[in-house]
Amino acid sequence: MSQEVLTSEGYYRAIIEYDGSDFLGFQIQRQGRTVQGEIESVLRRLTQQPVRITGAGRTDAGVHATGQVVAFRAPWKHATEDLFRAVNALLPEDIAFRSLEKAPRNFHPRFSALRRCYRYQFGLWTGHSPLRSRYAWEIGPKLDIRAMQQAADRLIGVHDFATFGQPPDGEITIRQVFSAEFIHRSPWLYLDLCANAFLRRMVRTITTTLVQIGQGVRSVEDIDLLLQAKDRSLAPPPAPAKGLILTMVEYPPDDALAP
Repeated sequence: MSQEVLTSEGYYRAIIEYDGSDFLGFQIQRQGRTVQGEIESVLRRLTQQPVRITGAGRTDAGVHATGQVVAFRAPWKHATEDLFRAVNALLPEDIAFRSLEKAPRNFHPRFSALRRCYRYQFGLWTGHSPLRSRYAWEIGPKLDIRAMQQAADRLIGVHDFATFGQPPDGEITIRQVFSAEFIHRSPWLYLDLCANAFLRRMVRTITTTLVQIGQGVRSVEDIDLLLQAKDRSLAPPPAPAKGLILTMVEYPPDDALAP
């Protein structure tokens, strides 16, 4: 982070982490606690002016993040590091800025993004773990992980994911999935998904579908049928939000950003 002292309004970007358990999601709402609302409240307190932040993704209620990216303009006459420390000192314990820096004027946390990555966490232990279950879907040990990976491989590429989610804006439901990988570290199982963008509830709906395949309720080939159907009514319910984490948003170098 730069030691430069600002003399006017600055444009900033930050990587933030939050435990989404007690939030109604990222995006501010008229009522209820949100990540955006908490951050904007702190920035207003520090700058004595209203500050609006923009996020890379509008995570749903209960979804967590370790790599959410936000940007905002704020009047701040001191060093960026001072703002970083001040924000973290005032934020509640379930939100933290991991980094803060000046951003180029043509940077946008959502529209400049090249890819977004999520991790879904499963608990393969037997019985209930009150602490671990806060951040995992407790599935139990009986899953065919090999079949789940075979099905996940079929998601890679450019597809119409209309069966699996709804677009946040507009009507386009075509997305490009770059990677879909299961990582088994007993008693945990992780699903890492990276795409250029995701539909609303797309990751969680895919997750439930893959679990059903692992449980023998569906076949590997069902992934192809669901993609071809483009019918939201055929999709299973989304997996619990508590297991989902936005882990990373990737951008081009600053000098390669679109004007």
